[in-house]
Amino acid sequence: MEKRKAELQQLINDLLGEAKRQGASAAEAAVSSDAGLSLTVRMGETETIEHTRDNGLGVTVYFGQRKGSASTSDLSPQAIKETVEAACNFARYTSEDPCSGLADADLMATNLPDLQLYHPWKQSVEQAIDLAICCETAARELDPRIINSEGATLNSHNGLQVYGNTHGFIGGYPSSRHSLSCAVVGKQDDSMQRDYWYTLSRQGDQLESPEHVGEVAAQRTIARLKARQIPTQQAPVVFQADVAVGLLRSFIGAIRGSALYRKASFLLDHLGKPIFPAFVEIHEEPHLPMGLASASYDSEGVATHRRDFIRNGVLESYVLDSYAARKLGMQTTGNAGGVRNLRINSGELDRVGLLKKMDRGLLVTELMGQGVNMVTGDYSRGVAGFWVENGVVQYPVEEITIAGNLRDMMLGLQEVGTDLETRSSVQTGSWLIDKMMIAGE
Repeated sequence: MEKRKAELQQLINDLLGEAKRQGASAAEAAVSSDAGLSLTVRMGETETIEHTRDNGLGVTVYFGQRKGSASTSDLSPQAIKETVEAACNFARYTSEDPCSGLADADLMATNLPDLQLYHPWKQSVEQAIDLAICCETAARELDPRIINSEGATLNSHNGLQVYGNTHGFIGGYPSSRHSLSCAVVGKQDDSMQRDYWYTLSRQGDQLESPEHVGEVAAQRTIARLKARQIPTQQAPVVFQADVAVGLLRSFIGAIRGSALYRKASFLLDHLGKPIFPAFVEIHEEPHLPMGLASASYDSEGVATHRRDFIRNGVLESYVLDSYAARKLGMQTTGNAGGVRNLRINSGELDRVGLLKKMDRGLLVTELMGQGVNMVTGDYSRGVAGFWVENGVVQYPVEEITIAGNLRDMMLGLQEVGTDLETRSSVQTGSWLIDKMMIAGE
């Protein structure tokens, strides 16, 4: 891998030199090389096996404050030269933008530690098939009400990414990501349901066991059988941890620079204002070893740092790349390419404890539709889950809609559970929200 990294770094250097020769005043480029295995089994038989090997290169050049970009999947010298030429031609005929350009040179990362992101999984195709079959078999045999399967899928991918620019910055790192998932169908009388489970890690030996993944998929499916509607009402809502991830992503979307300078966010001009209860802390940790989104520099080469977005409930920082920062008259936060290992602090209650605290209300385990208006904050989603009475799940529910406003939902956050969702670059426990409108019968 080190040899391949050196080859790609040389490719970037050559490309940047070519951009300069063609008249560019500045340039940046990123190249990636990925390989992996993906396979699916269904009903105990291998359904698909796919080996992948992909290359990609993107280059952006600047002629003063005129910008042009081009990309290619062909890494041959001739293709790279033609790609640079195309980017330069685009830049010559675009309008000047006073905010365009590389990130400031003094912000480039100088310390590039090994964040332990590369852990290739050394297994044969036959061993991978056995794991997937074991997973699906565990799901199908758990309960006679499991009548069908959508299959079990195993993915194992390794990649190498290198970025460089004409400030003299160049950096690259290999990474790996492995996952195993299973989805099955259950039936009881005239009720049919499907559900799934998955495990994901940078290390293959850190995945949950295939038996566990299959059993959880089957248990979740069985628990949803005989679902019913509930009357329209206002009630507290618990968003299960894997669903609450979406609420945190919506929050980040609302403080992203591109939404702010376009005035398309319900959190416009909220910097320094309380938008969560005082107990809430939200931060990113980009240097977390083996983190799913760890990186010592962002996609512009800017050094990343631990950053608080919410402290004591107050919005402390936006999410900015250099372009958005210039549009807003601010400085980049090192978030070109997104946030890295975002996390909200947990309270002291697990999911069972949250349900007891809620006493009576809705536990949301699945969201449907895209009913989120980032300009107004209005939130309306179809959901499935469970109705809770006296702090205990009573029965599954479906064909209902919840509605509210993200600003009110964030201020109405009562507790964050200790049941941390770790299979995402955004980590959170379950959220208990004081009240939402539930549309049912």
